[in-house]
Amino acid sequence: MKSLSITGFILLAVSALLFYLTTDFTVGGITISHMMGVMAGVGIGLIIGGMVGYVSKGSAIKAEEKKKEFKQLQKEKEELEKQAADIARREAELRQNQTPQI
Repeated sequence: MKSLSITGFILLAVSALLFYLTTDFTVGGITISHMMGVMAGVGIGLIIGGMVGYVSKGSAIKAEEKKKEFKQLQKEKEELEKQAADIARREAELRQNQTPQI
């Protein structure tokens, strides 16, 4: 996002410089070609912004899915650890009960 903003500001500065060189910032010097250039710039900006938004949204969705999957795996791991501890406890009880009592 930062690089797009920097690129946008550079292009804005270049366009202001070109506008100054061609019209000396006089209102009477603005022609239809200047307006077409402004509209083309806005259109290109919207297209680039849309593509960047689409890509960033896709990345965010993938990251969220990975986070959910990681949490699910953590829950499963905790459940398996509880089961293993329960099994170990039961085995210890069985061994204790199987020892001959004198």
